[in-house]
Amino acid sequence: MNASLKPGQFSVKMNIFSDFQDFILTSFDEMIAAGTIASPELADTSKVVVELPRDEAHGDLACNAAMVLSKQARMKPRDLAGLLAEKLMQRDDVADVEIAGPGFINIRLIEGRWARELAGILNAGSDYGRNELGKDKTINVEFVSANPTGPLHAAHARGAIFGDALANLLEWSGYKVCREYYINDAGAQVDVLARSAFLRYREALGEAGIEIPEGLYPGLYLKEVGQALKTEFGDSLLKQSEAEYLAPIRGFAIDMMMEGIKKDLRGLGIDMDVYSSERELVEAGKVASAIEKLQTDGLVYRGVLEPPKGQLPEDWEAREQLLFRATDFGDDIDRPLQKSDGSWTYFASDVAYHHDKLQRTDGAMINVWGADHGGYVKRMKAATEAISGQKDTLDVKLCQLVSLLDKGKPVKMSKRAGTFVTLSDVMEAVGADVMRFIMLTRRNDQTLEFDYAKITEKSRENPVFYVQYAHARGCSVLRQDNLPELSGADYSLLNAPHEVRLIKQLVSWPQLVRSAALSHEPHKIAFYLIDLAASFHGLWTAGREDAALRFIIESNTDLTRARLSLVQASVNVIQAGLSLLSVDAPQEM
Repeated sequence: MNASLKPGQFSVKMNIFSDFQDFILTSFDEMIAAGTIASPELADTSKVVVELPRDEAHGDLACNAAMVLSKQARMKPRDLAGLLAEKLMQRDDVADVEIAGPGFINIRLIEGRWARELAGILNAGSDYGRNELGKDKTINVEFVSANPTGPLHAAHARGAIFGDALANLLEWSGYKVCREYYINDAGAQVDVLARSAFLRYREALGEAGIEIPEGLYPGLYLKEVGQALKTEFGDSLLKQSEAEYLAPIRGFAIDMMMEGIKKDLRGLGIDMDVYSSERELVEAGKVASAIEKLQTDGLVYRGVLEPPKGQLPEDWEAREQLLFRATDFGDDIDRPLQKSDGSWTYFASDVAYHHDKLQRTDGAMINVWGADHGGYVKRMKAATEAISGQKDTLDVKLCQLVSLLDKGKPVKMSKRAGTFVTLSDVMEAVGADVMRFIMLTRRNDQTLEFDYAKITEKSRENPVFYVQYAHARGCSVLRQDNLPELSGADYSLLNAPHEVRLIKQLVSWPQLVRSAALSHEPHKIAFYLIDLAASFHGLWTAGREDAALRFIIESNTDLTRARLSLVQASVNVIQAGLSLLSVDAPQEM
């Protein structure tokens, strides 16, 4: 078998992982047709994966096909692995195949095979990694949805960035995405906002000695609302009773809060497609319509709930209520839809909102919530399943808390907000790029430490700087004068360990994107970029230590052309990854 790969020997028609996966599954089908293995009634190949092995010593590619398909083939995994290994050894680009453990197939490729994948990366350009996972599918991503009672804070920023990056990722994967913000403007909290704003309005009119009672919002941001109310209404509201002034002040204050929220989101590079109002939903009678649908389906009844666990009987008022059969869909208890005064519960409004979303989008839904909403997940999944008639229509992603630090010490509050640090405070201190990247350096369900001092360092300890610097370094190489054209490069010359390692990471990009989109985990993009940057910086450092590994070798145009192709591919992929996070890819730093 050839020990090296000549230019043009293979035409790159697909990513190497999908190429080998397709070959293995085709071989499996051929063995069934030939009677070599038993014919399964239905072969489920969805869990067959070809990927990089965790340990480079185990080869170039690893596949779990034998373990996944052995039961269907009625064979021991290692026996099936042996048959698939024989097929793989017939390929011109395979040097060796080993069977490990219970039946893993480890594949070693001939020298130069990885380098040929550069052609696919460079030909695809900025589209490398795009896929059609969501072709002809719509998906609604609802995120932020903070109560319009004050400015966004740092924890809101995490959900906002996570939701927007997830939407970017899904769009990259072919979905038609709707970004949505749900305005909770129908509950008691907006009446509290109106009463708080009225006090600031009186203050703006010159009334002295006003104190903010406990239970109202004390933030200084409402001084702006008070001044605006004075400009809009003069002193006319003072002559009205609370019943008269509450509605106009409530609407005015909500509009001002939402203007500030939208401004903060735009500062983060986020533009929502839809802003849905709970109040409009209720006033349009959509809550009644949604509950009527559940009644028609026999999923609503009048009954009495058991007292909550741990609550003494004397604290519990047993009464008949309108209940949704949430336990039929996996919830712990059935859920009330009406209060004792006959008004709809908050849950009933949420049922109507998700019913409305399903009618508008006719597709899957993702809700990005704060960790404090964890107890609400089961009931909303139950409701969406009942309304849609399908399981897994709704995926809820919970974002854990953010701990703001400065040199390791907690940063607890904002002068403007009084009790918390606002999103705009953080963005002003570190910038949108840093916020967006750092918020994705942990899984959404893990707490995150955000230390101002560390994330503004220009060092490897600052991951966004580290990744952006890799892109800028690559661009600086490609800007040099008198560089040869990249076309016609002999990629087989790229066989140094550092080069092959970098190529493997670049080639794994499409698979990584697909995996992140399927699991709704945009943090995988940030993790990947950090690892890719480390490999690129590692190759740069190797060239400084050994002149033979430099990107530009004046005495060897062919090798220079090949290495510059590798630099260009690295720049392309880093830029694509940063664009998915809506983070700038600077050409100079």
